[in-house]
Amino acid sequence: MVDTQVRPSDVTKFPIISAMLDVEREAFVPQAAQPVAYMDGPVQLADGREMPEARVFAKMLDALDIQASDQVLIIGGGLGYSAAVLARMAESVVMVEEDVQLATDAEAALAQAEVDNAVVLQGALSEGAAKPGPFDVILIEGAVQKIPDAILGQLGEGGRIAAIFMDGANGEVRVGRLVDGHLGWRFAFNAGGPILPGFAEAAEFVL
Repeated sequence: MVDTQVRPSDVTKFPIISAMLDVEREAFVPQAAQPVAYMDGPVQLADGREMPEARVFAKMLDALDIQASDQVLIIGGGLGYSAAVLARMAESVVMVEEDVQLATDAEAALAQAEVDNAVVLQGALSEGAAKPGPFDVILIEGAVQKIPDAILGQLGEGGRIAAIFMDGANGEVRVGRLVDGHLGWRFAFNAGGPILPGFAEAAEFVL
């Protein structure tokens, strides 16, 4: 997967390559999906939820410029794969998962993998994790149309945030950086995915 999907996508930073080689991806997908854990595409986790393809995930990490001293917040971490990878790259990881079963299974998978610097919080994705913050990095693992202010407020000065923004059937990864209290965004690359609960624009009624 790393040699055929990640490196050809111009992701060559050693910490990313090393972490993705170390983490057994099949340990963080549903049992039925284990035979396709390394395929070139997303892996279905639950109704309306999926693990991003390795290429997209790696390019998001590359754009976020993860540092060993970073405290990371993951929104919608599914079964914990991204938390396991980032735990090898950053100082600490807090993962928020709304789906009770996914959160329970993620906690068990991380414990089985002996990841001791990542914790799983079960709760609404749109609320993030205010208490441990602010964070140096926020990774939203899924697509959005908007990002709630509650989550944006959990990013520390100089921090980076990445998400897939959907506009109809088209999507793009954008990376934001908070500088002097102002969050500026830039385009990173094109990608798509299902919109996370709580991250869709409210429907407008036209008379």
